Amino acid sequence: MDDHALRALLDRDPAAGTQAVLDRYGPLLGYVVRGILRDPQDAEDCLSDISLALWRNLARYDPERGSMKAWLTALARNTALNHWTARQRQEAHRAETGQEPAHWDTPERAVLRKERAEQLRAALDRLSDRDRQLFYRKYYYLQSTAQIAAELGLSERAAEGRLYRLRQRLRRELGGDGDD
Repeated sequence: MDDHALRALLDRDPAAGTQAVLDRYGPLLGYVVRGILRDPQDAEDCLSDISLALWRNLARYDPERGSMKAWLTALARNTALNHWTARQRQEAHRAETGQEPAHWDTPERAVLRKERAEQLRAALDRLSDRDRQLFYRKYYYLQSTAQIAAELGLSERAAEGRLYRLRQRLRRELGGDGDD
């Protein structure tokens, strides 16, 4: 079943459509989630949340902007990162009960963060497909260098070298000094 048929099924019967999407893309979603969340129970909880998020956010999926696979991958990654962040906060809170975070977000920081994200997106668009894939695997999907190297047919040393040069290039383009 292609993405258009899945979307039509989701519109007609959300429960059956959600199950069809999970049957088709479940292994990919699990792959993304388990790359971020190492605890199997956290990963299972996250996959359940992704099912719910799929159902709730279906109206946000726009086939004109990208494939369902890309949309689901981003949904899985963001949900997994939210789980990871929540877990980190819980652990930090347990360790330091009674203290407020020292880094409250301000409107100015939010605007600066958005501008930097736009600059990064533009710099990534100028990369070759292979370099962009390397970047996303390492820094977006949080894959290990060994896993990236194995899946892209590179040695670990070659992957590390490419990542190093890629970081230098992006740092120069984004106004950094280029040193690592």
